[in-house]
Amino acid sequence: MIKSFIKPVNLLVSGYSYLKGSVTGKAQIKGMPVSISTELTNNCNLNCPHCSSGSGLMLRKRGFMDIDLFKKVMKELNPYLYNVNLYFQGEPMLHPLFFSFVANCLKTNAVVSTNGHYLSEENSEKIVRSGLNKLIISLDGIDQETYSAYRVNGSVKCVIDGLKNVTLAKQRYNSSLKIEIQFLVNSFNEHQIPDIRRLAKSVHASLNLKSMQLTDKADIHSWLPSDRRFRRYKIKEGEYEIKNSLPDRCARLWFNPVITWDGKVVPCCFDKNAEYIMGDLNQESFREIWDGPKYRIFRKSILTGRHSIEMCRNCTSGLRGVKY
Repeated sequence: MIKSFIKPVNLLVSGYSYLKGSVTGKAQIKGMPVSISTELTNNCNLNCPHCSSGSGLMLRKRGFMDIDLFKKVMKELNPYLYNVNLYFQGEPMLHPLFFSFVANCLKTNAVVSTNGHYLSEENSEKIVRSGLNKLIISLDGIDQETYSAYRVNGSVKCVIDGLKNVTLAKQRYNSSLKIEIQFLVNSFNEHQIPDIRRLAKSVHASLNLKSMQLTDKADIHSWLPSDRRFRRYKIKEGEYEIKNSLPDRCARLWFNPVITWDGKVVPCCFDKNAEYIMGDLNQESFREIWDGPKYRIFRKSILTGRHSIEMCRNCTSGLRGVKY
């Protein structure tokens, strides 16, 4: 009975801690995170031009998470977690033990985001029977030319076939798995929004029309869609910058850390290159890192000058009026 109260109590304590910090500017932390993102691998089969992994901009070592490391994390954090994202950089289904990670989420809401190239009939059946709660499939066009403008080396037919495989398997096993199509809106595909809506409806999937994060400002103008609802960026004094006032607060620092494939804990999903390492789970427990001096100092810097932190300058936390 007592165990059933741990998650909601932790959520309340964490929420109070965040609100208090936002008001007072003090970086104290109470409670544990209610959600984590874990990077099964930072390898990918595609070469998307504005993706840290696919574009080659990522400087850190490539690899695959050790399943024992994941089990250690889940053993410590499972009592507090409402959600586990089994993705960060890279394609999670490239991991040879992908389904073991799903199986070890221990009754916690598990979400996978995939580029959809590994959704064979066999894998689709495994997915719907695995206990996974939500599958996000990236599909940025309905014909090869439009799709491959961003998903370089990808096959739109493979992804659509995979989407249908998952849908059929879900129906076959009467699965409660939620399927979401993620469509990164840009100048090359925005004309296909009505088509992607129809496709999502036909396979009973939800649709997330999402703005693109752009890493190379030199060609931002060529990617920005005409519909300003899907533009994260504006021109100011001849330069592109994100439409975000960057208020001195960020819930991610209190609720949703990221764990890289090699066990490094980083503040959030915008730290693609793991430049702000808070600790190493191969050497410390998560609680030691979460309550540790590096995290306290970083939270303080967010509460007093978020705009001065480089990775925050492309962040959507606090951004209003844009689909992200």
